[in-house]
Amino acid sequence: MRTIYVVLAFFWVFISCSTAQEFDKTKLDQYFDVLEANDKFMGSVAISKGGELMYTRSLGYCDLSTETVAEASSIFRIGSISKTFSTVLTFKAVSEGKLNLDQTIDRYFPKITNSDSISIKHLLGHRSGIHNFTNDEAYMTYNTSPQTEEQMVDIIVKAGNDFEPGSKAEYSNSNFVLLTYILEKSFGKSYGQLLEEYIAQPLGLSNTYVGGVIDIARNECSSYKHNGTWKKETDTDMSIPVGAGAVVSTPTDIVKFSDALFGGKLITQEQLEMMETIQDGYGLGLFRFPFHERISYGHTGGIDGFSSLFGYLPDGKVSFAMTSNGFNMNTNDIAIALLSAVYNKPFEMPVFNSYSVDPATLEQYVGSYTSSSFPLKINITKEDNQLMGQATGQPSFPLEATAEHQFEFSPAGIVMKFNPEENKMAFEQRGANFTFTRE
Repeated sequence: MRTIYVVLAFFWVFISCSTAQEFDKTKLDQYFDVLEANDKFMGSVAISKGGELMYTRSLGYCDLSTETVAEASSIFRIGSISKTFSTVLTFKAVSEGKLNLDQTIDRYFPKITNSDSISIKHLLGHRSGIHNFTNDEAYMTYNTSPQTEEQMVDIIVKAGNDFEPGSKAEYSNSNFVLLTYILEKSFGKSYGQLLEEYIAQPLGLSNTYVGGVIDIARNECSSYKHNGTWKKETDTDMSIPVGAGAVVSTPTDIVKFSDALFGGKLITQEQLEMMETIQDGYGLGLFRFPFHERISYGHTGGIDGFSSLFGYLPDGKVSFAMTSNGFNMNTNDIAIALLSAVYNKPFEMPVFNSYSVDPATLEQYVGSYTSSSFPLKINITKEDNQLMGQATGQPSFPLEATAEHQFEFSPAGIVMKFNPEENKMAFEQRGANFTFTRE
């Protein structure tokens, strides 16, 4: 749900083959033991094969203030995985004759630019051209306060459009917020009722529903950001993301949903093929992820300090899901480890390097850094003996020392190497390299 920022962007890309052999549960347990011992990840994972649950693991705390330990039944905000649920509900509406994928949205939102040319299918495939409201700096000024449908539509209308409908694809949460309101009007029921009636109740997903104020007594988890220690994140009011990011769930429920979706129990085969058809990087409520020579279909999610992922691989009928309420590493590595264990691929135990730095020396890195080849300025500050980075208009992130003059933000694969004497900083992320100069 939240904005995927340029400097913090990370894509769930799995790397390069073989048929599924024996599942290496012991090694996978050892992998998660290392993460837990180094306080790198809080959350849960689940894997199913052929519709049967084969592995679950939970790490860390669901809530630190009450020292509630995470369990398989702990409930997480799953962010944009909600969009896959919303897509299924849209096809339910199509099957019942309540909606047509080619119908335009001007009947519902006449004030939106190009509404007479934007179709339901455009919304599903991020091809509407409607601007993504979560990209705007103003979003962080209201995201924790309740918003009505009228207020949200007004925000989206004022944000405008970025391109002509159907001309290309660009990720926009606005699409699925609007789609939520269309579904509610079409069925005459709330999104929460639709989710329960058409998906959760038929599949027995007892821990999947539209979230609200986080309720620890209900085993709902809070989320955290790691700035040297875990610090609680603010909570987005769920009246804002609705069908774009307001669903809460568990990994075991998500793999049940995945098995049902790809097993033909929720929509028709023709509709599923439409969801899986990728155009300009997007399917309808799905992404496509490679893992060696295999292909999986699924979605990622991020809201507040939560991160999530699910996928389905037809080879072996494998579903996997991960939900996290706090991470201090690249969680894509976890997905790789999960699938490597299933398909008998080698994967390495993680090694986490730390480097001791005198807090008094951090001042030598503080300043504003610019690069002629990078669109954003990066500000380096010191907060409570912690070095922090922040790109223009984006959230700050903690930097961990890993060598002399070298700091990393591993969740996004960022490495910064400072040369204080020359006022330079080398910035690396996922193979991209930039040289910054301190102003």
